[in-house]
Amino acid sequence: MQLTPEELVREFQDAVLELYFARKRIAVLEADNAELRAQLAVAVAREESD
Repeated sequence: MQLTPEELVREFQDAVLELYFARKRIAVLEADNAELRAQLAVAVAREESD
């Protein structure tokens, strides 16, 4: 399959947009993960103190 220059540019732009939104989702997931780890640490600390 051979793409025209315009099609190549459009494919590149689509890939850049996908990467942008993937990075945003990753940042949200990392923040959620950090919050869950903190909650787990608190729960473990409570269990150990009982």
